[in-house]
Amino acid sequence: MLALDFDGVLTDNKVISDEFGKEMITCDRRDSLGIEMLRCEAHVEVLVISKEKNHVVNKRCEKLKIECISGVNNKLSILSSIVHERKISFSEVAYIGNDVNDIECIRESGIGVAVSDSDLKVLEIADIVTKKNGGNGAVREFIDMLLNEKQKGDFT
Repeated sequence: MLALDFDGVLTDNKVISDEFGKEMITCDRRDSLGIEMLRCEAHVEVLVISKEKNHVVNKRCEKLKIECISGVNNKLSILSSIVHERKISFSEVAYIGNDVNDIECIRESGIGVAVSDSDLKVLEIADIVTKKNGGNGAVREFIDMLLNEKQKGDFT
């Protein structure tokens, strides 16, 4: 399973807000295609766990055909419930985050990943740090690593 934060991972951590309060974000299509490849070719479940409670997060995940749990204050509690519910272990989870509220999930997961422009505390504890920034292909970079391992037979 691949679990990830949304803002700062699938986005560049910036938001555009118009005069009516409507928020817009940008996402990298390379990440989107990578998620589709991981889901469809490698049959890996992908989900987003986000503190942000914004319609744009849910709409983007809906388009990517991935589960989205938003408005989460305790991400580890939610991830633990999902792991238990799906009868998998944390060793079967990769988690990609970028900020301090992702630290516990990164620590507990089998593979903890930080995007390169993460908070320093996150960079210090991650197993893998991407070369790319969040919202700029970092998710695709990690997915490509996973898919390459699968091709070599090192990934199940």
